[in-house]
Amino acid sequence: MSTSRTQHASPPFRAEHVGSLLRTQALLEKREAFDKGQCTLEEVRTVEDLAVEHVCRVQLETGIGSITDGEYRRGMFFEGVFDQLEGMTIIPNRPINEFKEYIPHIKMMYRFGVPAADSIYCTGKIKRTKPFYTHSFQHLKSLVPPEQVGHIKVNICSPTWFHQRHGSDLTYDGAVYETDTEYFTDLALAYQQEFRDLYDLGCRHIQIDDPTLAYFCDENMISGMKEAGVDHEALLDTYINAINLCTQERPADLRVSVHLCRGNFKGGQHFSSGGYGRIARKLFNDLDVDVYFLEYDDERSGDFEPLKHVPLGKKVVLGIMSSKTAVLETSGYLKSRVNEAAEVLMRGYPPRLKEVALDQLCISPQCGFAATWEGNHLTEEDEIQKLRLLVTTANEIWGEEAS
Repeated sequence: MSTSRTQHASPPFRAEHVGSLLRTQALLEKREAFDKGQCTLEEVRTVEDLAVEHVCRVQLETGIGSITDGEYRRGMFFEGVFDQLEGMTIIPNRPINEFKEYIPHIKMMYRFGVPAADSIYCTGKIKRTKPFYTHSFQHLKSLVPPEQVGHIKVNICSPTWFHQRHGSDLTYDGAVYETDTEYFTDLALAYQQEFRDLYDLGCRHIQIDDPTLAYFCDENMISGMKEAGVDHEALLDTYINAINLCTQERPADLRVSVHLCRGNFKGGQHFSSGGYGRIARKLFNDLDVDVYFLEYDDERSGDFEPLKHVPLGKKVVLGIMSSKTAVLETSGYLKSRVNEAAEVLMRGYPPRLKEVALDQLCISPQCGFAATWEGNHLTEEDEIQKLRLLVTTANEIWGEEAS
């Protein structure tokens, strides 16, 4: 099952991880203390620096391909973008009736009687006057060998994140933006500026973390949108275009990937189900990204058949390992899943040889190990074993030094 193409000189690497990693005990304790008002933000930052140094060493020692800061400087995966933009106003305890009930995780909030939740509302013209993650990148850059700076991956939440929660009517002030196109155009300019600054610092891989696209695979959400009179196909097109505005005119050697998340909240709680078939053609052909991180850790993600729509030249990172449980998969299981996916790609549009199909594939956990700072139900040793297994399995499939 090996191929002569044994090594990637640029991301994605054969053995990948999505981005977030379990926080160190010291960081967990310090963040808890901060939330209780028992320490300052500066004290948290000091512990964060030490924790990032630790998690960087962990990744280098396991041999995993991409290197991240584990999202240690965030409480949740989406922090650090919208809250940094001029024109965005943080709304504490925004009433639940200003969230769209058909969204899977919002529906759960309604079900449990959650009266309000923090959110962000666009009250003025969007401008990027402060960077999102350049400081974090520079710190991580100082911790890796010079030849591995290009292996650093920066995760950024999708530009569609708050829009899907609130819809066009409650995402932005109508006196500021009259249409979604105007809103997403200015938002994209901010993303483009961040991408350029990261690139100039040496970043060569930016991953857009996007739960909104995977939600369109969920039949319950589609039914709810129809009941609410929302055109789900038109909205999907809007979101694809919103991401494409962010990625257009990027440098040729900057890889942009998208991770379709199905939910990974406080211990791995998921929110949406359904295979990628409903959106596959548009997802793989209309979305202007280089790489797709797809969740395939259980039956709610569907089968591999939608991969038939993946064109030549794009990469798919198969999330066939679970980040939600300590149970360690076997190399044999992971290899069988890769082989199954390759067989589907061979029958794709256009058909391709097995070697070509394998060359389009990589492997990873289905999601991060800690999309929220509390993390999933694993220990760091469990996490390390899983990362090492990915590297070992990748070497067995694609040859030595596959990462």
